[in-house]
Amino acid sequence: MRCQPQYDGPVYIWLKNNQSCLLCGEASDDVTPICIACETDLPWLGDQCQSCALPLPAAGMTCGPCLKQPPAFERVAVPWTYSFPVDSLITRFKHSAKWPSGHLLAELLARFLLHRFDEDLDRPDTLVPVPLAVKRLRQRGFNQAAMLARWLGNRLDIACDEKLLLRVQDTSAQQELKADARKKNLRHAFALAPDALIKGRHLALVDDVLTTGATTQALARLLMDAGAARVDVYCLARTPKPGDAD
Repeated sequence: MRCQPQYDGPVYIWLKNNQSCLLCGEASDDVTPICIACETDLPWLGDQCQSCALPLPAAGMTCGPCLKQPPAFERVAVPWTYSFPVDSLITRFKHSAKWPSGHLLAELLARFLLHRFDEDLDRPDTLVPVPLAVKRLRQRGFNQAAMLARWLGNRLDIACDEKLLLRVQDTSAQQELKADARKKNLRHAFALAPDALIKGRHLALVDDVLTTGATTQALARLLMDAGAARVDVYCLARTPKPGDAD
């Protein structure tokens, strides 16, 4: 028995007509429901760690934790810090099923990635959403990472594989735990699908927010140990180091 009905059609139709900005309510300048002023004022991530995208005071640097223990993933591509109004849009999407908010963020992330592909980021073979625990999926009714990956895949013309990774253990909510506890919490939480083809592939994990990186590190290590050529991480927002937030 499915916990939710299966629906193969679009969850939100991006109409080619005049849109209102989802943030200020003013008329949008194109078919995307955000005006130029609000898009400009989003908390764009500036100087950051070259590996994990942790906000740093200068460009071209690698943070201490990544120098001490390089992550299994190669690069993190993320446009914003986890602050207002991006945090509000993510919350509406993730916890209140406001899919237009999620679709807007996915569209802006897709534009950001297209720009990065033109600059210095290699296109992956496949997008892989971070799997959601079964209990949490039943409570929420959808996996926000899977929805983001589908929208990105359609926009970027990159395949999306939602069945490659499995969450085989329910764990405590990561938001409630400190960094070391997050790592312990995720031990043995994930597995590969029995028929997963990993060897030699460039994969990009998709999630909404990167905090300590414990989840993406666990998944990237699993994929690299299975023979992946490279693993990147695409997400909407990056949190600062605790104590560095505004």
